[in-house]
Amino acid sequence: MNEADIIKRVFLLGILKKESGETLDEVTKTLVNTGMFKTKEAKKVLKELKDDKYIVNEELSIKGIAIAKEAESEFKLQ
Repeated sequence: MNEADIIKRVFLLGILKKESGETLDEVTKTLVNTGMFKTKEAKKVLKELKDDKYIVNEELSIKGIAIAKEAESEFKLQ
């Protein structure tokens, strides 16, 4: 898995774990604040996720949920 894939998976996991009422922009800002990437890069990743249909109508698609849950299990501390 390359760095771009990891970033996308973390982004999807962030969306999966967002608070009720929290927007994608707020999730993006939270991830930017972690230092994972800059705002411009975050917007690019978000666009790619939408273009690839991981995000549809501002929500995770079934495909997006599946990848986010995979990421969640991979990133859990054992």
